[in-house]
Amino acid sequence: MTPTPIRTVEMHAGGEPVRIVVDGYPALAGDTLLAKRRDARENHDHLRRLLMFEPRGHADMYGVIPVEPDHPVADLAVLFMHNEGYSTMCGHATIALGRWAVDRGLVPVTEPETRVALQVPAGLVQVTVEVDGGRTGRARFESVPAFVAAAGVPLEVAGVGTIPVDVAYGGAFYAFAPASAFGLDVRQSPVADLVDAAWGVTTAARDTVPLRHPDDSDLNFLYGTILTDSADEWSDQPTANICVFADRQVDRSPTGSGVTARIAIQHARGQIEIGQERVFESIVGSRFTGKAVRETTVGDTPAVVVEVGGMAHYTGSCEFTVEEGDELAAFLVR
Repeated sequence: MTPTPIRTVEMHAGGEPVRIVVDGYPALAGDTLLAKRRDARENHDHLRRLLMFEPRGHADMYGVIPVEPDHPVADLAVLFMHNEGYSTMCGHATIALGRWAVDRGLVPVTEPETRVALQVPAGLVQVTVEVDGGRTGRARFESVPAFVAAAGVPLEVAGVGTIPVDVAYGGAFYAFAPASAFGLDVRQSPVADLVDAAWGVTTAARDTVPLRHPDDSDLNFLYGTILTDSADEWSDQPTANICVFADRQVDRSPTGSGVTARIAIQHARGQIEIGQERVFESIVGSRFTGKAVRETTVGDTPAVVVEVGGMAHYTGSCEFTVEEGDELAAFLVR
């Protein structure tokens, strides 16, 4: 069996799972959060597979490892994990972590709102959690600066042809394309078809679109592709998208970091102004809000800070072990 059982708190935000490790994970080496991320990847990845893969998880499981922060004002720091590795930012998990941190007493609780300074690999994120009579509720966070890395790139997608693609950063880099370019509808088409289309964009963009974040080269990778319903002009009506990230993993939520990056694109095009809140809808009908709250820069690149809001819920708690001789301790059926 595992030397120490691993205990978790289980949540979801917008339908997307959040498995938070609360006990049993070893201390990670490194003076910075990105160094701890490398240590997790290089020396403890069997634990990611144990917690994310079957039979304890599944191909679309998502998890969080709380660690000691190195940022001077952070209340806590976390690493994010999924079916492929370790992401640099996750909006749905940030919403859940805000509520969990307040409920766990990691920050002094004030009403009607409590602030949580969360350090993630992409930087420091400020989370605000609604509190009423001691009960936590909806959370919102201010993103790390988001910016457009490439606009209207003609991308040759195998089996489809050339389509226009935008690439933007919202804590991670995403490619954006209209689902209609593939003859698909985000709300009505089979998910398998949407996944195939998005994966085709990701594969092509990874090979042809160079990415550079001015702050750290560890951020220079394409995390996934988001297919949209093309409703980018500001409206009080929800706009839908689907995010396919990591190794063909499908986000059940509207994707907080994806909303951040999509707002950056819309603001850069003049389709949404500072302070105009938009509602974003996922493939399961869950909704996050998003709005650009101020302009800034990343290096010499124009950027915006985006506020994303949503609700997370608890689903349970777990204690995981591995019995000696179990040859199916971690696997995936795709």
